[in-house]
Amino acid sequence: MNEATTPLLSVEIQHRRVVIENSHGEKLVGVLHDTGSTETVVICHGFRSSKDRIPMPAIANVFEKAMISSFRFDFAGNGESQGSFEYGNYRREAEDLRSVLQHLRGENRDISAIIGHSKGGSVVLLYAAKYKDVHTVVNISGRFFLERGIEMRLGKDYLKRIKENGFIDVRKFEYRVTEESLMDRLTTNTHEACLSIHENCRVLTVHGTHDRIVHVTEASEFAKYIKNHKLCLIEGADHEFTSHQHQLASTVLSFFKMDLKKDEGGISTSNRDRIRSALTIKPRI
Repeated sequence: MNEATTPLLSVEIQHRRVVIENSHGEKLVGVLHDTGSTETVVICHGFRSSKDRIPMPAIANVFEKAMISSFRFDFAGNGESQGSFEYGNYRREAEDLRSVLQHLRGENRDISAIIGHSKGGSVVLLYAAKYKDVHTVVNISGRFFLERGIEMRLGKDYLKRIKENGFIDVRKFEYRVTEESLMDRLTTNTHEACLSIHENCRVLTVHGTHDRIVHVTEASEFAKYIKNHKLCLIEGADHEFTSHQHQLASTVLSFFKMDLKKDEGGISTSNRDRIRSALTIKPRI
């Protein structure tokens, strides 16, 4: 007697280029990893980066394998998107993210999480603090103290030089920093944003212990001020998780899929508890 067999349903996953207009009339270019699910996560790149640079594709791919759709895009002035690159621009990029989410929701997509790397990590936190309409946020290699790391790019006495000339040209990176754009960065208050994130919003901070761009000690600052926070350190990983792409992506996906009731991080009773609950992932030998 032949056993009855049930045919497997194959789902065609599509990578579709999508263009979205921001509030300034600039066209933002992104790639939608459409798995057929309306559940969608949005992935944001960092400083002078793009949707195609690591770790953005690796994160999109791991969600794709889990049959969860994702959208990675270029902020204005970066990658394929229109607009001029501006130093700072944290709050304006949060508004770019707002335009993206509104567009995707207009296509009946459920935005399940926003994920940001480096500067993008700061942007997703600023967004969550202001709009409070996304309940899962992932901050990867984000900088808490925005006044740090500037001298590394602009050189010594940058405040004096920019006051004298009105701008600094960074030839190595081929962009101009104006006094206005520098002040935009220096007046962006990460501490205030973290305190403003609602306790119903689950936040994961992931940081590499060998990050030479943003020191790993900054990661614990987010844990001090975000009410519902989980901290994960990946041992040996650099700023872009160059040799730890899979570990990073898997960590982000696991947090995303975690049932809130089973989340041991939960809403901690004290700042000390939140820091103590940090998880360190060591590479397999």
